[in-house]
Formats: sequence, C-alpha cells, structure tokens
Amino acid sequence: MPQANTKLQKLIILSLMVALDVVLSPLFRIEGMAPMSSVMNIIGVTLMGPFYGTIMALTCGLLRMLLLGVPPLALTGAVFGAFLAGIGYKYSKNIYVAMLGEIIGTGLIGSLLSYPVMVWFTGSATNMYWFIYTPRFFGGAISGSLIGYLGFMKLEKITKFKRIQTLFKGEELDGYESKRPINE
Repeated sequence: MPQANTKLQKLIILSLMVALDVVLSPLFRIEGMAPMSSVMNIIGVTLMGPFYGTIMALTCGLLRMLLLGVPPLALTGAVFGAFLAGIGYKYSKNIYVAMLGEIIGTGLIGSLLSYPVMVWFTGSATNMYWFIYTPRFFGGAISGSLIGYLGFMKLEKITKFKRIQTLFKGEELDGYESKRPINE
C-alpha cells in the first residue's frame, strides 16, 4: 500500500502546483508575456522533476486555454521550457541550467513554434513572421526564471520542500526523516 500512498501524494502535489500556476499566471501577466508561468516551471521542475513538471505545464496551458480564453500560445510557451528546464535540472542539479533550459525552451523554441500554431489558429499569416513572439517570450522567460530562482533559493531552505523532492525522486530520506510521513 505504500506505493499507492506515494502516487496519491505525487498527484496531490502536482494538483496544487497546477492550481497555483493557473491562478497566479493571469494575475502577474504582462501583455504578450507570462513570466509567472516561467516562475512556476522553474519551481515545479526543481520540486517534481521533468516528467511531472512538463505535465504541470501542459495541464496549466490547457486549463488557461479552456477557462481563460488564452490562445494556444499558453501551450507552446510553457511546455518546451518546462521540459528543457526539467531535463537540465535532473542531470545537473544546478538551478542555472534549469533557468537556461526554461529560457531556451520558452524564449526560443516555444516562440518559434508559436508562429505556425498561430497561423493555423487564426487562419492567416498576414502581419506575422517567425520571430513575432520571440522578444516577448524571451522577456517573460528571463524575468520569470529570475523570479523562479529567487523563489527556489528560499524554498530550498525549507525541509518540507526537500522531502517532497525526495518523494518525486523515489528516494528515501536517511535516518529519522524516512520514518515520518510526508504530510507531517
């Protein structure tokens, strides 16, 4: 039964991160930029890893599209950044690599893929070119990554944050900590 409990805990934490992202992203939005999405991507991938971080970004993008009427830019802007940030952090354990992954994934890859998606979505390529979204996506990704870095530095000092990280890595905490449930 411990495995079912672990899966449930992971889903609960993922749900909380999705809820935070969906609520905070429109509150701290600059037209054409979503820096809070990058903040949540950085914190999400450092907490949950690349798989759950990417699932979080995908789910948040879909929810923002369905509930808030945001165009498909919500997906192209967040998913690639979360994936590259997660892979970068998983293999380097370095927040700077995660930030670089977020900036390249969102600022470059996401912005370039947004052009064909928006041409398809709007049905017109008039007044659009490949780099139309790049400045705003880079601006949002850079500012969001910096804020995410500051948030991560504060969260890293919290024992509960470290315990949740070990839950997503599938590791046991050493000594007394491993005997305590995560919800204590």
